[in-house]
Amino acid sequence: MDLTMRPYRSVLYIPGSKDRALDKARGLPVDAIIFDLEDAVSPGEKPAARATLAAALAQGGYGKRTKIVRINGFDTEWGEADAKAANDMDCDAVLLPKVESTDQLDALARLTDKPLWAMMETPKGMLNAASIGAHPQLMGMVMGTNDLAKELNSRFRADRLPMMASLGMCLLAAKATGCVIVDGVYNAFKDDAGLKAECDQGRDMGFDGKTLIHPAQVEITNAAFAPTEAEIELAKRQIAAFEEAEKAGQGVAVVDGKIVENLHVATAQSLLAKADAIAALSE
Repeated sequence: MDLTMRPYRSVLYIPGSKDRALDKARGLPVDAIIFDLEDAVSPGEKPAARATLAAALAQGGYGKRTKIVRINGFDTEWGEADAKAANDMDCDAVLLPKVESTDQLDALARLTDKPLWAMMETPKGMLNAASIGAHPQLMGMVMGTNDLAKELNSRFRADRLPMMASLGMCLLAAKATGCVIVDGVYNAFKDDAGLKAECDQGRDMGFDGKTLIHPAQVEITNAAFAPTEAEIELAKRQIAAFEEAEKAGQGVAVVDGKIVENLHVATAQSLLAKADAIAALSE
């Protein structure tokens, strides 16, 4: 399956240095895993973490989940070695933190031929989102909302109003270039109602999924970013009604008192394709 066509409802961060966490991740119903060599690994453990992660990925057992390795930035002493190590790992993509320009992606591309992902977490990154999204090797963007809030000096609000401009700029960049884009983490991992509200907001905005910090967040997130049974049923009826209208020489159909045109059919087909991809991942 094309990596961009896979579902990315739930994208869980896992420390690359922890054998127990790496093993537990094999049995979690997530769509993708970010194996973290950056924030989740202390400076003294970073060289050993590369070997630990490489061994876990070589052992396998992660099924159809997309495997993404987050390296340290090139402004650190570990970034280049991380990139070279990740290129030899059994992973699907390499994630670079704090991307602010295509020059950083070019530097990573010189060290790996794997698909690239970009952490979008600084004001400069927001302003350069369009050019970053257009990089030929970039496949996905990850919103780093914690770091972004720090850089913006913004206050937490449940409606995320201070984040809207930044989230919107990256969404536009990703949609314009066909990149996957996943929302930032929800820090209160025991607050199910708050998580659901933020997932629903992200899904309504157009995000493909959400990054997670705890396995307890997976079920709610998977449900929020998956088509509902009602949406699937409506999509099928819209497609069928439009096909009947075309046979009758008409350019539009009516379903539940609402007009159905080509654009609605395309949306319905995309929704059904996503449902099929989720089902395939679950097999």
